[in-house]
Amino acid sequence: MMSTATTTREIHLKDRPLRIAFVTETYPPEVNGVSMTVARVVEGMRGRGHRVQLVRLRQSTADTPVHTDAYDEVLMRGLPIPRYPDLKMGLPQTGALLDLWRATRPDLVHIATEGPLGWSALRAARRLGVPVSSDFRTNFHAYAQHYGISLLKRPVLAYLRHFHSRTACTMVPTESLRRELAAQGFRDLSVVARGVDTVRFHPAKRSTELRRQWGASDDDTVVLCVGRLAPEKNLNDLVSAYEAMRRIQSRTTLVIVGDGPARQALQAACPQAILAGSRTGEDLPVHYASADAFLFPSLTETFGNVTPEAMASGLPVLAYDYAAAAQLIDPGNSGLLATYGAAPDFISLAERLVADPQHARRMGVAARQTAERLAWDTVIGQVEALFNAVARGGDGVSALPLSPVIADA
Repeated sequence: MMSTATTTREIHLKDRPLRIAFVTETYPPEVNGVSMTVARVVEGMRGRGHRVQLVRLRQSTADTPVHTDAYDEVLMRGLPIPRYPDLKMGLPQTGALLDLWRATRPDLVHIATEGPLGWSALRAARRLGVPVSSDFRTNFHAYAQHYGISLLKRPVLAYLRHFHSRTACTMVPTESLRRELAAQGFRDLSVVARGVDTVRFHPAKRSTELRRQWGASDDDTVVLCVGRLAPEKNLNDLVSAYEAMRRIQSRTTLVIVGDGPARQALQAACPQAILAGSRTGEDLPVHYASADAFLFPSLTETFGNVTPEAMASGLPVLAYDYAAAAQLIDPGNSGLLATYGAAPDFISLAERLVADPQHARRMGVAARQTAERLAWDTVIGQVEALFNAVARGGDGVSALPLSPVIADA
């Protein structure tokens, strides 16, 4: 039965936009899947008429907050993350957030990252009795083994479980991740897919001139990988797969978009690869569309936004059978899936990809058709429904319908 407090809240919120406070330690122009997805949700909520407050980190001395009648940015201090100097970690800000939200009380606080700023937001919101939702977007506990701190894996997982257990709802991008986290003691998990901009990422953006810069003709094969160059991205499998592909078709070019601490080691391991660095704006979709296939060897994603971006660009994707790839790819029809963690299988499928370019092109066409079903508007609608349910007391959160793509997986 609905409590008196919940009934009062529902009456108060009925037929008016929500006041949503988003809290995140990463945001564009930082380039990563979390920042880009959070920005999409923020813009989606603004587009649906909700009043949004964005609490984020100040990214440079020139960074200035944006203030309008329905949108307000609050910038907080942060420190560079070790080995990731272009990314920052927030600092504890409980007192500042209490003052902020006492002055203008939000209907809902949504926390996108679980760092010190996110923890401060959780404490402040709970102290004020404001409903809280959260995202599980990064496998921090899985990263531990790649940075020589594997002993911290269990404590980190325990912290994440404790953090998310104190929110009314935690959004996860796939059903497989929901099952994995539920088995580890997480609760109140809701599956919300991620969308892709099928106008921005489109096969028509293919550039013959860019391919010439790469030294590739129309008949050559260009293999693309996009992501941070870091140990947790399993780049050794990418290099091994590319070397195997070159043994079958010598005129195969590997283009890698992204940057990070593993760049120098990757260049040494694979001097033939073209390291294109970070690409943003229209330059990124042109790079996608100008390739012929996409290789994604990571084993630590919660989703992997690059998978639907590549598919929307008309590329067949070879990835391990988990996260977004497992959810979106029909093996042999719209891409190829290797057994999770089995490098020989990944390499064998890479050979198959380059040995039959006509089949690869057919898979690319089917991949584009799959991506066209991942409209952001549908995803934003799911998020909005969850926000409404949490803000009104949480009733019915777990019963909300999944997106068609998730339901078919």
